[in-house]
Amino acid sequence: MALCALTPATTLAATLPPQDRDWCGQVAPTTSWSVKNVDVLCRIDTVRHTWNADGTLATDPSTPSGYRETLTQAISINFIDYGNPRPDQPAGAATRDVMFVAGRFGLKSFDVTNPKKPKLLDWLGDGVDDPFLEDGNPGNGAQAPRRGTIDDMWENEDMDVDKDRKLVFLSRDPRAYGGSTGNPASRSGVYVIDVRNPENLDPISFAETPTGHTTTCVNDCKWVWTGGPAPNTDQQVQGWAGRPIFVTDMRDPRHPKVNPVPIDTARNDGVTDYAHDVQVDDSGVAWVSGRGGVRGYWTKGRHFDPVLGTGRVATADDPVPYAGGGIEENVFPPRTSSRFIHNAERPSGDDAPDPSYGDLIYATEEEFAGGAFPNGCANDGPLFIASLNGSYGGEAWRSTPDDKFRLKTVATWHPFGKEGSSTTTDCSAHYFEIKDRVLSMSFYSQGSRFLDITNPTNPTEIAYFRPGTGTWATYPHKGYYYSADRNGVYILELNVKAGQLRRPVDTAPLRAAVAADANGPLSPVTFAAPDPAQEASAALERPVGGVCSLPLYE
Repeated sequence: MALCALTPATTLAATLPPQDRDWCGQVAPTTSWSVKNVDVLCRIDTVRHTWNADGTLATDPSTPSGYRETLTQAISINFIDYGNPRPDQPAGAATRDVMFVAGRFGLKSFDVTNPKKPKLLDWLGDGVDDPFLEDGNPGNGAQAPRRGTIDDMWENEDMDVDKDRKLVFLSRDPRAYGGSTGNPASRSGVYVIDVRNPENLDPISFAETPTGHTTTCVNDCKWVWTGGPAPNTDQQVQGWAGRPIFVTDMRDPRHPKVNPVPIDTARNDGVTDYAHDVQVDDSGVAWVSGRGGVRGYWTKGRHFDPVLGTGRVATADDPVPYAGGGIEENVFPPRTSSRFIHNAERPSGDDAPDPSYGDLIYATEEEFAGGAFPNGCANDGPLFIASLNGSYGGEAWRSTPDDKFRLKTVATWHPFGKEGSSTTTDCSAHYFEIKDRVLSMSFYSQGSRFLDITNPTNPTEIAYFRPGTGTWATYPHKGYYYSADRNGVYILELNVKAGQLRRPVDTAPLRAAVAADANGPLSPVTFAAPDPAQEASAALERPVGGVCSLPLYE
């Protein structure tokens, strides 16, 4: 694997950007909004600059910055507390709570100590005072003016941070900067950004890896795991149906070392396939989601290896299999091949239901079934809740097409037909997080949904916010929720808690209509007419070749 150093900055450290606007803008509700039990505090517009053909930034005197701005989607968010050094303050008290937001615009930092008055601290990718990055935008074709920046960065849809060493890891997908998944020349890897001073986002290294869709910390961010996306033509020749996980040693973040031997191979009934993302639970198990299901690994300590049948020491480079498996294909919506699991979590403590419900994994299937509403929405990927029972003996690692192992589904949830839903066909499940038994989940054009999982066999929607654009993820943080949306970052406050509302909406008529459609025409159930404006918006919201959806091949 190539290890690529970054050219030192050619400019002085960035100065604090002018607070040229109210970053917590009050956005008036529109007819496309649908809201229940959520207070919408504001929206932070994530704008992107435009370049002229001669390499200069396009100006626009009508914007607060004086540059031409385009409202651009916020894709992922994370937070770091900057501790208060005063001796009279409790340990971990923050002088500043800083939010990092990634998107095609690059990386931005905001002070959200007061969530109602956020302040822009720095923007890496604005083209104003950025360092020249040798491994940034290559400046091919129409992108020539942006050479050496991280504008048009893709996709980093699950940004991870090292809160102790103050580092941000940006995952560079081969589709960044106009590249493609199929072209072996399209580079991928991990940018390491030093954010000890959040007013000066400082890229310190780039590790080139064969993967680059998502990057996740393991073992206290001393190592990172990078997976996805679909394989290039050279990788297809190796028999890969998708890219697995590659491990990078980040103990020296200025000189990362990539292990050339992949892990989580043969994940799809014996075939090496798309390992999409990793979430690490409170026990230290790293859950890898992708085509073929979700599999968990120990990454440190001594554990029994059910595949080898012996105890051994787990490391980030050589993890020990723990549990997991594929999700049943015969559960609604049915599939004819193994499911593409996008992300997964195993909650614990106050975030989890009563232990009497068993050891459960919560997992997203990302799938766009296509076709007109209602089937084009009803058959999109849902949330699955499955039992890990029976998977601790290495069953997922021995699964084959002729002898498949699948986890037993406990429940599913999807916004189709639910209160507050629209008639768009862009309904697949995406990222979720769990806090205090409230699962906050995004469903693209169906917005942010808040589910009470006190009873995991019957997850119940207690609140929702659907702005009518498209939502990537909704993050709980210090009593608020931060929603990464195609129009920016919405700051939300939930005014209901788990256990307060337990009245699910009856969607049996809609479900019956969709099930009947498999063998005949729809039963006489009345659906609202599709909104042409929303349909057009949904078609435009997914960047070409961008969203990590199916099919896996471009």
